[in-house]
Amino acid sequence: MKKSLLGVAVAIMLVMAWSMGRLQGQGKGKVIFVAADQANYQSAGKGVSGAAIWGDPSKGAHGTFTKFDPGFDAGMHTHPNEETLVVIKGAYLYKDDAGEKRVAAGDFLRVPAGHKHWSGGDKTEGALFYEESPGKFDTIAAK
Repeated sequence: MKKSLLGVAVAIMLVMAWSMGRLQGQGKGKVIFVAADQANYQSAGKGVSGAAIWGDPSKGAHGTFTKFDPGFDAGMHTHPNEETLVVIKGAYLYKDDAGEKRVAAGDFLRVPAGHKHWSGGDKTEGALFYEESPGKFDTIAAK
């Protein structure tokens, strides 16, 4: 259990450190701290809520805490920009042509821009994850 918690903490710190480096590279240069359980979440549609930590997901590069309700089903879709995420709690469920993945707390996933996939939240716990993208967030339904 201690090893698992340490792995989660290390993964989150690495993603946050990478984010801070990107922010400083963009001239923003300020330290940002937000606790996932105290972030200001806003509904982003049925079964999804998010809290922007830096940037603006509706306009460009950003880092966001995202929650999927238990059993949330995003359907098959793509994103116009690369999405990277680290799960904090619960499990992010992922499927593509290569198979299924249960992305659990402490796990990292990168989805390339334009890659067709399905995602959802664990049926019992849902998912809480930190995600980043170099561009605007959008979900495009796949046929």
